[in-house]
Amino acid sequence: MKVLSRVRTHSAGQLCEPSPAPDHGAASDSVSGPAADQPIVAERVCAVHRLGAVIVGLMLLVFGVLGFVRGVPFLSTVGRPILGLSSNGLLAGLSMVVAAVLVGAALRSPRLASTVMIVLGVLFLLSGLVNLALLRTSFNILAFRMSNVIFSIVVGLLLLVLGAYGRISGNLPPDSPYAHPHPEVHEPPDLPTTPEELAAEAGMREAEIAVAQHHATDDQRRRVQAMARARSREDRRRIWMEFDQGQRLD
Repeated sequence: MKVLSRVRTHSAGQLCEPSPAPDHGAASDSVSGPAADQPIVAERVCAVHRLGAVIVGLMLLVFGVLGFVRGVPFLSTVGRPILGLSSNGLLAGLSMVVAAVLVGAALRSPRLASTVMIVLGVLFLLSGLVNLALLRTSFNILAFRMSNVIFSIVVGLLLLVLGAYGRISGNLPPDSPYAHPHPEVHEPPDLPTTPEELAAEAGMREAEIAVAQHHATDDQRRRVQAMARARSREDRRRIWMEFDQGQRLD
């Protein structure tokens, strides 16, 4: 049970760190089943975030480096073809900066990599839409062509999917490292469960209202006075039902 409690209190960053060497002397404390599988699921989510950021970052890095190697003009609105895309010096430099941000975030932590990918995914989508409107204009400072627009939208969607993997959902599984524990709701143990107890609750409520409004019967006043000595709802209901039993015996 000690291991189980430690697993439940780990944060997302801790779940993605390498596990310490097992203590053979504590074999009796080991757990199995869903609790033991939680670190495995968390590691998979974190691996997707880190690897996704690195892979996309390396793609952009290669594109940026090839642009500089081929000597593309810096601010030309008519770029040169690089890997099927148009590029100028500004786009090549911007691609290398974004690549460095992605790789750096992946090296820092999977949570940061996830956040960075989500933010950059939105920016890539906006870039594709904005530059689509700027095609064949003097404001096309990144030398975009239609292939660049499509590439920007695809990469933006890819970053959003990778960044949101295992993190953003309306119903995260409990084994996700980003899931927030929900407090368990414990119903009071003295709630009525049988038809007799439900009828007693209704009668108690009616009697208390009648006493408060000064039109209660003598029986209702006696019952409310007797219930006033009880401290719990269950005791009050028991007193009421004892009155009912006494009336049936009479």
